[in-house]
Formats: sequence, structure tokens, C-alpha cells
Amino acid sequence: MKTKNRNLTGYLVVIFLLLANVGFSQDYKPSKQEKKEMRRAALAANFYSQDTLLVVRKYVLQADYLQNKIGDMVSVSSTLNFIKVDGEKAILQTGSDFVAGYNGVGGVTAEGSVSNYEIHRNMKALSHRVTFILMTNIGTFNIEMNILADNTASATIRGNTSGMLTWRGNLAAIYNAKIFKGPNSY
Repeated sequence: MKTKNRNLTGYLVVIFLLLANVGFSQDYKPSKQEKKEMRRAALAANFYSQDTLLVVRKYVLQADYLQNKIGDMVSVSSTLNFIKVDGEKAILQTGSDFVAGYNGVGGVTAEGSVSNYEIHRNMKALSHRVTFILMTNIGTFNIEMNILADNTASATIRGNTSGMLTWRGNLAAIYNAKIFKGPNSY
């Protein structure tokens, strides 16, 4: 009799475990709060990896849009329109897929040295503001970049004149960027 009870108990335990396993193997859907916490954690991780790129100065802002000082915005090719910072050197390039320009890709390429490089971190908003001066053979440019934790970025460039141009796009590491640099202008 004891053997039958043990066997019956053993079978019941196995059946219970199988049913419990089936119940736990169903798809788990996180709550809104859990989704919000996971997104915040992912943005925080991205913020810190961006911080590393900004500190070592190995990044590219690939522009999807260019905007002038009165707010007119035009869609552009991100492979031809970029700001590349590589250590103490930087490249600022505009280009077009349709017209040849001074740099052979429909715009201007300015390559030069970086000075007064500063990084400002906003830990609450998980964003960076980077400012620097780019000295090239065609002029000196003041550049202010705003970078969010989701890799969206904008950079406002002011030169020696009253004009300004804003690049809007995404930040990428140099080794992940898909850009084409034309010859330097002038």
C-alpha cells in the first residue's frame, strides 16, 4: 500500500510540476511601469557610452536635416552632411547628391583643429551639450552640439558672419559612421 501511495504521490508531483512549468512558460508582458524603467535603464546606459565617445572625441554627427537661421529646414544625405570630431581634429561638411560644389560633393568641406572643447552633462535629462571652436583654412566656426540619450543630436554652427546653420541628425561612433568626405575646399 505504501508503494502505491508513493507512486501516486510521485505521479502527482510530476503532474503538478509539468502544469506549473506550462503556466510559467507563457509569454510575460511587463507592466507600463516596468517598460518605463527598462527604457530609462537603456537610455542611461546609452548616455554613459555617449559620454565615453565625447570624452575621447571619436564621434560623428550625421545630419538628416539642415536648418538656416530663419527656420527653413531641408532634408539632406547623412553620408555627405556631417560633423566629425577625431581627437584634436574635426571636419565640417555639407554636400548634395545632385549638384557638384567646391568639394566635389555639392557643398563645402572644412577641416581643421579643435580648441576650447567643453562637455556639459545634464544627468537629470540624460543629455550632453558640447561646445568647441573649429579653426579651418576657410574660417573659424563656433559649434554647439546638443545630444540626447537616444542618439538624436543637433549642432548649431556660427561663423565669422551673422549667419548660422543647424545640423539635425544622429550621433555615431567614428567606426560606425557611414560618411563620404570630399576634398577640402580652397
